[in-house]
Amino acid sequence: MEAKMLIRNFLIAGALLATTASAAFAQTVVLQPEERTVVREYIIKQPPAPVVLPDDFNLAVGTVVPDSVMVSPLDAPGLEKRYDYMVVDGHDVLVDPETREIVEILN
Repeated sequence: MEAKMLIRNFLIAGALLATTASAAFAQTVVLQPEERTVVREYIIKQPPAPVVLPDDFNLAVGTVVPDSVMVSPLDAPGLEKRYDYMVVDGHDVLVDPETREIVEILN
């Protein structure tokens, strides 16, 4: 009987952990198609300065952009949240201006 309760508690704890982890991943930025269009058009009209990334830089959501890398404010109309941006190898990269964390990579 104790073994069954122990297994049950283990399964419940695992389910809670999975739910919590899923909630954390669900917080990633997802732009609506209209917002993506607005962002792309803005970046085409307002191309940022070229960026030089460190050789070991990992271009991925969640990576923090070093202070030495220039990002530009994204003042595109119609966005709820403010972002900074840069273009890296043809990819439009949205950066959280407060944390400098990459929140979305477009293209």
